[in-house]
Amino acid sequence: RGTVAALAAEEVARSWGCRQIEAGVDGDAEAGTRLAQVLGYAVRNRTMAKPLGDAPPALPAGSRARPMTPEDFAAWHAYESERYARTWMERGVPEADAHAKARRDHEVLLPQGAATENMLFSVLEHEGERVGVLWLALREDRAFVFDVEADAPHRGRGHGRTLMLLAEAQAVTSGRSLIGLNVFAGNTAAERLYESLGYETTRYSYCKPLL
Repeated sequence: RGTVAALAAEEVARSWGCRQIEAGVDGDAEAGTRLAQVLGYAVRNRTMAKPLGDAPPALPAGSRARPMTPEDFAAWHAYESERYARTWMERGVPEADAHAKARRDHEVLLPQGAATENMLFSVLEHEGERVGVLWLALREDRAFVFDVEADAPHRGRGHGRTLMLLAEAQAVTSGRSLIGLNVFAGNTAAERLYESLGYETTRYSYCKPLL
């Protein structure tokens, strides 16, 4: 029955001229996952989450965080917008559409830029040198990591893990008991990092081209 319904949905989408169809499956829905795979859907990204304790985790010795300066934010925002657009282009979205999506999403999420309420933008430093950045959103019942990235010259040295500990510390300090994030398929290093920190998949997003 599920297969028939899914195939019918694909035919409707084709009749509307859609080039791609998307589907969401809960992380623990094994039957839904099997059906998506049988029908040729590929994982595009997944949402992960982790419950937090009462005490914020400590950062490693030599690491500290500071808020982004206006100059930090301007440079980061330009870079992040382009990177976000390219992420969608790599998944088949036309260039113009990908850049439009990047602009639209950032306008919705950051209507006041760095001053947008409940958005935290941080720079991680180690031994006095900048090594990465973090964008954390504080939602009503949880925190959400929108961007976490070690700077290119400092990757492979554990700073990604430190940035995630920083995100968890900020979430706990702000009174949130749950933290979530999104990770695109193919980002194996990030997936392994999140899993090693205790994050579990709550939802898979699938997509399939319509020929």
